[in-house]
Amino acid sequence: MRIRIAMVIVILGVLTACRGSSPETPAAAPTDTPIPAPTFTPTPSNPLAILVVPGDMDQETSNLYQQTVYDLAQASGFRFQVRNHLAPEDVADSTLKIAIILPPDPGLQSLAATAPHVQFLAVNLPDVPAGANISTLASEGQVEIPAFLAGYIAAMIAEDFHIGMLATQGDPTAGAAFAAFQNGMRYFCGLCQPFYYVPWTFPQYSEVPPDKIATECGGYANQLLVQYKVYALYFFGDVATSECLNYVGTQGAMLIGTSMPQPRPGGWVVTIQPDPIKAIQVAWPALVAGEGGTSVQSPLGLADADPTLLTAGKERLAQQALDDLLAGRLLPGNP
Repeated sequence: MRIRIAMVIVILGVLTACRGSSPETPAAAPTDTPIPAPTFTPTPSNPLAILVVPGDMDQETSNLYQQTVYDLAQASGFRFQVRNHLAPEDVADSTLKIAIILPPDPGLQSLAATAPHVQFLAVNLPDVPAGANISTLASEGQVEIPAFLAGYIAAMIAEDFHIGMLATQGDPTAGAAFAAFQNGMRYFCGLCQPFYYVPWTFPQYSEVPPDKIATECGGYANQLLVQYKVYALYFFGDVATSECLNYVGTQGAMLIGTSMPQPRPGGWVVTIQPDPIKAIQVAWPALVAGEGGTSVQSPLGLADADPTLLTAGKERLAQQALDDLLAGRLLPGNP
């Protein structure tokens, strides 16, 4: 028994000695795992579209331009800004992609040459040609459609279809315009037989020599009004001077043209003119696509309508005829 106890003591002593001599494993020191610093990836700004309108433009028209371009920009994911002038630092902005410019001309050709990344649209800037990154709204050059519509409206409002057209002698487009004017009248009333007999037919037509427009235009117009009993008169081309129109307006005639002078002549019925708002809408997709340098034909529209001469119902008929003309459902040169 004593021997066993002694052996147990010896073994415990050995174990204790071994345990005491074995080195302790030091605990691992905590280490910080470095977290990579965030890197900033710049997000390109949305492209920018600028509308430049004159500061003295009437508010209603300015608002119409602004709303039109704003809606187009929003639909295309563009930012939109309005300016009253365009400076070199504006076109240097790399996010600027489209600039629509109304008069006065800010030196557009020079600005465009320094900013090939921008598509410019010149609205009513007749001295700025289309090319490179400048698109333009085509100047007036449409002959048959306005004349057809003028004949249609004149026949609709004139008593007994007594209508006429005044043009410049020697104008090579006057013949086509008068043919379309006749077709517009016939489209409205067929044979257009006057209720009261007169020894001549309608529409009547007269030409003013170019050198007499300034001094005798009113006399030529009076011949149609007095001798041929014309009640509604379409002024075509260079004869539509403010002096001539204002004089004829005092004679009780109803006047139709493609440009209304200021102040408004008496008897002015409606203006048949290019619609720059619709033209901007037509041009926009090409501008967004970077396809510039073109001349955009402005769709025609009715403006300056006098509701006492062209009532709301008659204006709707005229607008429908215009829509059909623009869509090709009516051919103005085809009787």
